[in-house]
Amino acid sequence: MTFTTNRLNALLATGNEYTLCGGCKGLEKESLRLADSGFISQTLHPHALGSALTHSAITTDYSEALIELITPPFADVKDTLNYLQQVHQFVYAHLEGEILLGASMPCGIDGDDSIRIAEYGSSNVGRMKHIYRHGLWHRYGRTMQSIAGIHFNYSVPENLWAVLHQQENSPLSLAEFTNDSYFGLIRNFQRVGWLILYLFGASPAICKNFFKSRPALMAQFDEFDNGTLYHSFATSLRMSDIGYKSNNQASLNIDYNSLDGYVDSLGKAITTPYPDYEKIGTVVDGEYQQLNCNILQIENEFYSTIRPKQIATSCEKPTLALKRRGVRYVEMRSLDLDIFNPLGVDEGKLRFIEALLLTCLLSDSLKMSAADHKINNANQLAVANEGRKPDLTLNRNGEPVTLQDWANDILQAMQPVCAVLDENATNKPYSAALAEQRLVVDDANLTASARMLAAMRNNQQPFAHFALNTSAEHARYFQAQPLDAETTAQFVAMATESHAKQQAIENQPQRPFAEFLQRYFDQTCSQDHD
Repeated sequence: MTFTTNRLNALLATGNEYTLCGGCKGLEKESLRLADSGFISQTLHPHALGSALTHSAITTDYSEALIELITPPFADVKDTLNYLQQVHQFVYAHLEGEILLGASMPCGIDGDDSIRIAEYGSSNVGRMKHIYRHGLWHRYGRTMQSIAGIHFNYSVPENLWAVLHQQENSPLSLAEFTNDSYFGLIRNFQRVGWLILYLFGASPAICKNFFKSRPALMAQFDEFDNGTLYHSFATSLRMSDIGYKSNNQASLNIDYNSLDGYVDSLGKAITTPYPDYEKIGTVVDGEYQQLNCNILQIENEFYSTIRPKQIATSCEKPTLALKRRGVRYVEMRSLDLDIFNPLGVDEGKLRFIEALLLTCLLSDSLKMSAADHKINNANQLAVANEGRKPDLTLNRNGEPVTLQDWANDILQAMQPVCAVLDENATNKPYSAALAEQRLVVDDANLTASARMLAAMRNNQQPFAHFALNTSAEHARYFQAQPLDAETTAQFVAMATESHAKQQAIENQPQRPFAEFLQRYFDQTCSQDHD
């Protein structure tokens, strides 16, 4: 990534810098439901929260207990966080003694069997979602799927595309230019995204119980105390090899140089058999074990720090949605839950990430080779496992550079973008967010991961006790702020409507499941879909 100011300078010269403002921000926040015993909940997704299949704001991720809260996209992150606050308040009114775990790494689990796979009803689409998760269990284990995080969804302001397209005299159509620029943003984020792990990683320690189904992995860690393993300089073990970096996918060379290349390479992974998965089988004794035996069952199985996204219609493959209608937004997936914040994230973080993504968009973005992918992954793993190590060296364009020097270069490049985003705001919120992270770059003790370990030491608490006690404080915070009657009524109506939607889907005639699945995977760009 080369920090060039050509795009920004041209915007400033023509008075069009305001087009950088107002991009839409949305959040998807996962949290593990814990029973009052402190163990993962074994109950069904609460009926009062609505249908996990059809609700737009409250659903589940891998397990029945891994609740996922989704905000609509808003131009102002204050509105995004306000919605997230409201949905938390509604959820807490219906948890019946349970709490949401405020940490990314799970505690309160007792091996794979304690993690109940999410269920979505009897329709074909519901069965497909459940069987996909069943396949993830066989491939990676259920424990890994109980890890939680926050996804930041960002769409570049619509007005900006036409301005950039015109000022660069691009020979591409506006739609092609938009897709190409989004992929440039993605490539640049892959180069510098390790910075998110250093600044905001909050998973430096893990319960020993996490390894009950995979005990061989414990040897690579140090012991923090009798119940906790850790790396002393780790930032985000969630984003390390034992979390969302899957060894099974290490050889995948997904092409981020163009939309067509991305769709084609992902499509290949979904149609290429993988010997280890063939041993599992697809249907065994009449029961589906996974959707197929290929490298990826579906696109969502590919674990990446950032994804190009387009809203898919019912039963439309995500890659086809991209091919048909282009990139609508990016989903940044490397953010840990902030255990020190009841919402799991704060305004300053979101403003910082928005400015970073725009800096990635405005900077030159060279095409990436397989070797570049390996370098990016190695940098990310180094920061995940030992990002606070003094004078940690990363690989920038084939040359060694200290994490601090590179981080300061990135923050320097963000400064003019933050100044534009601040517009006429007297409190300069974007510049203030940037200044806050400068301090964290200069002092690793200010990182979330360091503060977490320090709190555990000071309180003489293993990770599980610290996480549970802090999560209980979050629960009291939300319980002390009940939702107003009008907003409650709106969420109740959403829940009721979602149940009706699921019922309507299940009342429709269902094809034989094998036929439904075949039609789903046979979709092509020229075809309609169910």
